[in-house]
Amino acid sequence: MSHAVPPSFADLGISPALVPALVRGGITAPFPIQVATLPDAIAGRDILGRGQTGSGKTLAFGLALLTRLDGRRAMPHKPLGLVLVPTRELAMQVSDALSPLAHSLNLSVRLIAGGMPYSKQIRSLERGVTVLVATPGRLVDLINRGDVDLSDIAITVLDEADQMADMGFLPIVREILDQTKPRGQRLLFSATLDGDVDSLVRRYLRDPATHSLDPVNAQVSTMDHHVLLVHPADKDEVTAQIAARDGRTLFFMRTQAGVDRLAGQLAAQGVPVGALHGGKTQAVRTRTLDAFRKGETPALVATDVAARGIHVDGISLVVHVDSPTDPKDYLHRAGRTARAGESGTVVTLASPKQQRMVSSLTKRAGVDPAVLRVRPGDHALNSITGAREPSGVPWVAPVSRSAARSGGRPRFTPRAGGRRRP
Repeated sequence: MSHAVPPSFADLGISPALVPALVRGGITAPFPIQVATLPDAIAGRDILGRGQTGSGKTLAFGLALLTRLDGRRAMPHKPLGLVLVPTRELAMQVSDALSPLAHSLNLSVRLIAGGMPYSKQIRSLERGVTVLVATPGRLVDLINRGDVDLSDIAITVLDEADQMADMGFLPIVREILDQTKPRGQRLLFSATLDGDVDSLVRRYLRDPATHSLDPVNAQVSTMDHHVLLVHPADKDEVTAQIAARDGRTLFFMRTQAGVDRLAGQLAAQGVPVGALHGGKTQAVRTRTLDAFRKGETPALVATDVAARGIHVDGISLVVHVDSPTDPKDYLHRAGRTARAGESGTVVTLASPKQQRMVSSLTKRAGVDPAVLRVRPGDHALNSITGAREPSGVPWVAPVSRSAARSGGRPRFTPRAGGRRRP
């Protein structure tokens, strides 16, 4: 018989000091994935968790990791826990979420990611770090330099494993896992469990407790899907009107040049907008995401790979300005909205000639969108997206203090090592 009252964090077995630390952060009740996975993870079982981004995975693995390591002390260069993530932006967010919780247990969390100075990361490792939150490329660089020894890693978390596979990191991930304790605990979280991820599960997880809470496709009740058929001559105007709406909006383009072009067009029409792609320096990417998160630039234009690091609540609309060609990309993009139980809308802009191709794509993604032909200023366009006329007064991004110090140019962050960085 099910209990009428859902369990509290204390009921789930986390370290007692973590409960007031969660309350200080405004977190009082666990999400379903936390209720499902925490007892098994705290008991030491391997975990295979399938859930879309925004389902509460970070605390699901983070609270278990910190509870299991409570009272233990790491030796210099030999961390005890590892959280491996595909992008530095996600690494920063996981680190930010776990650091205050770790502090309440006198444990330490350190971020290890490319695009940041080696010296600071190495000094942290020399003092002894309980939990590393790392991207694969930078971690392997530090291992090869002799600055990290993974032989004491008792618990390894692989977060967004499907994205690591998509980005080509699985050989490095296997190299890293092979250096952790052979009988260590592994927690793997992924939105999908296809062939590449399944090979990791079979090789590295022992009798995992499997928790699958979300559908693999994006047909969630909190997400509406639309295909808006737009004449090519009207597309820029329609996009600008959508961008001028109230609320956080994420626009997807296929190429870096496309991102820069669209962001420039929107800014010229008065839309506060950010541009995110792999050609930007780390400092610029961090600043751009921060402005989007704070609502200073409610519109963000991004490529697929850059957007893998966007884990921002409150994105109410995702717009495929360039339609993706792969259903997995469609779902990854769509997953940036309707996070953590919020509602969201996903819109694909397509010309009438592209309708058949987009219809095939959405069908393979398990989505049944409403299809509508629209023109600039249409009532239907406004009701679906909240579109409105932009001000027409060009918007100029404020210059950050660091950029001002360097004569208005963002400081260049050198690429570290010879590997492809996440």
